[in-house]
Amino acid sequence: MIKAVMVINGLGKPRLSKFYEFQPAEKQQELIRHVYAVLSGRPDNVSNFIRSLGTVFGPDTRLVYKHYATLYFVFLFDNSENELAMLDLIQVFVETLDKCFKSVCELDVVFNYSKMHTILDEIILGGQVLETDSVEVMRAVEEISKLESTTSAGTMINKSIPSWWAR
Repeated sequence: MIKAVMVINGLGKPRLSKFYEFQPAEKQQELIRHVYAVLSGRPDNVSNFIRSLGTVFGPDTRLVYKHYATLYFVFLFDNSENELAMLDLIQVFVETLDKCFKSVCELDVVFNYSKMHTILDEIILGGQVLETDSVEVMRAVEEISKLESTTSAGTMINKSIPSWWAR
């Protein structure tokens, strides 16, 4: 099971974090700081897999990350998941973001927070992988965007208010 997905910038600021196991907010912040401390100290020529994270995450937690430009994409998961599959899932996530935002950058992550969560929810739900094809994910995200644009709050309110009350 996937325990958490994080996108952290080069300065250690979390740009996206989603925990699939309940953690209090203080614990989440501690975990993000610990992950950044581990990642920022690693040279570029080492493996993207980290098996031993100490007692912070638990004995069976593993970490896979990929560093793109100014962002670290990080997946935390237990022994039931394959490390190479998680690395590939990071690639699918980033490819989907690139298709959605035309070469994704940190500002896209910051200013399109809800769309980022929508994309992530199409790929992973409840810690389980749902979809690994970026084309299918994009199709679902486009459908959701169309539905959101056609059913705005203003049109729903106008139709639901009786005509005598709207005067």
